[in-house]
Amino acid sequence: MLIPDAQSQPVPSTIAAVSSTMFTYSFRLRPGQDLKKELDALVQRERIGAGALLTCVGSLTDVTLRLANQEGPTVWKGHFEIVSLVGTLSLNGSHIHMSVSDSTGRTLGGHLLEGCKIYTTAELVIGVMADLDYVRETDPAFGYKELVVKKRRKK
Repeated sequence: MLIPDAQSQPVPSTIAAVSSTMFTYSFRLRPGQDLKKELDALVQRERIGAGALLTCVGSLTDVTLRLANQEGPTVWKGHFEIVSLVGTLSLNGSHIHMSVSDSTGRTLGGHLLEGCKIYTTAELVIGVMADLDYVRETDPAFGYKELVVKKRRKK
């Protein structure tokens, strides 16, 4: 049992959740297409200000990821199953992570980069929050551009 220190102060909640309705896009990518390029193209074409990857199943022949705490890309060639694809999508900067497994079940994961080529298929569902915008602003704690959720201005 923890006994609170008389000098301790409660930590205020910093969560500022913003609600929104969602609609979805469902589609399939075909052999040879680049997963990241196609996602970026969809975001641009549909002017997605706030989106989320809801699900993706498929396979790749080439995998290009930026691994944790690394500057540049790491590339693998072979046949891989997509076991996870998650992230936020926005005209203002997307942030996507992917995990893949090889024929032995070894799993790799990191930031999705261009160079992930579809082997047989990639079946995706994306959720879009039309009344929100995801923007990236520098967080002073680490200096990285991090997510800020804003209500979209009505035109």
